[in-house]
Amino acid sequence: MTDTTWLDATAQADLVRSGEATPADLVDAAIERIERVNPRLDAVIRDRFDAARAEARGDLPDGPFRGVPLLLKDLGCHVAGEETNYGTSFLRDAGFRWPGDSYLAQRFRAAGFVVLGRTNVPEFGTTITTEPAANPPARNPYDTSRSTGGSSGGSAAAVAAGLVPVAHASDGGGSIRIPASECGLVGLKPTRARISQGPDVGESWAGATTDGVVTRSVRDTAAVLDLISGRMPGDPYVAPPLPRALAEEVGAPVGRLRVGLLDADPGEQYLDDPACRAAVERAGRLLSELGCDVEAGTPGAMFDPQFPRFFTTTISADIALTLSALERGALGRAVEDEELEPRNVMYRAVGRKLSAENYVGARTWLGAWTRRMAGWWAPRELGGQGFDLLVTPTITAPPPELGWFTAAGTGEEGRRINSLMPYTAQFNVTGQPAISLPLHWTDEGLPVGVQLVAAFGREDVLVRVAAALEQAAPWADRRPPLSA
Repeated sequence: MTDTTWLDATAQADLVRSGEATPADLVDAAIERIERVNPRLDAVIRDRFDAARAEARGDLPDGPFRGVPLLLKDLGCHVAGEETNYGTSFLRDAGFRWPGDSYLAQRFRAAGFVVLGRTNVPEFGTTITTEPAANPPARNPYDTSRSTGGSSGGSAAAVAAGLVPVAHASDGGGSIRIPASECGLVGLKPTRARISQGPDVGESWAGATTDGVVTRSVRDTAAVLDLISGRMPGDPYVAPPLPRALAEEVGAPVGRLRVGLLDADPGEQYLDDPACRAAVERAGRLLSELGCDVEAGTPGAMFDPQFPRFFTTTISADIALTLSALERGALGRAVEDEELEPRNVMYRAVGRKLSAENYVGARTWLGAWTRRMAGWWAPRELGGQGFDLLVTPTITAPPPELGWFTAAGTGEEGRRINSLMPYTAQFNVTGQPAISLPLHWTDEGLPVGVQLVAAFGREDVLVRVAAALEQAAPWADRRPPLSA
């Protein structure tokens, strides 16, 4: 059989359709890679290899990705009868198994994917490094002393190292894009409601969270999002329909887009690595060569100093509610502070003290702020500034060393988290689609992502531009030192 290590999901699916490989061949090869490499990565924390082999040799759905191996993040995407532990020790030790499938799990299965296991996550996904107390830290295949990002860090490490071609990811403040940046991958956060979080969840983090994938190619991202998107009954929001399938945007002409390169300083409390500024400058040159009108520009509301406080209010309320629900349901007992990481102890304490007026006030402020942000992309005839894309660094520095976030103590952890991520969480709150692309590398060979943000509902623009950038500055031949 053809060596599938560095084939993307689309190419692996083509092998099955042509008869050159069977689903069992793809699954067995991926399992061998995981067993050989994962002990040095700790990207996969729980496998289901026996079940996957049985499924690959059985009657798989005849979806476009029939037989292609997939990993699911250990947060969300529930599968009936199986564990999802949210990076916690108490759910892991309880052995709780979820009673039903999420809609997303159903869609992955209908597409033909075979799930091999679950990937490492930080506890409740509330930080941007994958170093949970409940599991060993996920290690970056480009430098195993460094972070993979979070909260989809295990997924990103597994795809970057060639274990699987695609993995489930989710994003509440940057958790698809930040691991994609730190591991040299494509990571697209879809428009709010493009992908249903039901039936267990309508919204979380005040509508900021969503699901997606991390991949090595733009065409994989587009094709998978086509298959997992779609409104389900009872979803609280509706995403605008796309003009056509995202897969059809790959290779389409970019057109003459108006692009703004970030030109505002988020503040002295944020890191500002020269490699990240160089990445944006390079992206601007590439976009200009593609025929875009590129200029300096940043939404005026983007760095409003009140934004972090109100966003944190919504996260705190959600963490407090989530823990209460788990206590009543999955566990049937209280979760003690000693069982939580300090960050989540703080979130729960703040959430419990919030009044209804405080919470609704935070959401009201964020709603008004979102309308201020949206004007930057709105057409000029509607009073907007008429930009099509914003280009920023994904984060403010290359991947930090493992332990850096917590090395200076609990009080410093939050400041260090914030110092790395001034560009991503805003678009979880606005609901806009945003993508991180591996367009730059440091002299030491570490990946540096560039973020592109489109107007609400315009993943088509992101995919079209991302595919053109992939052609102009290919990254497919990049291999991390630790890989399969």
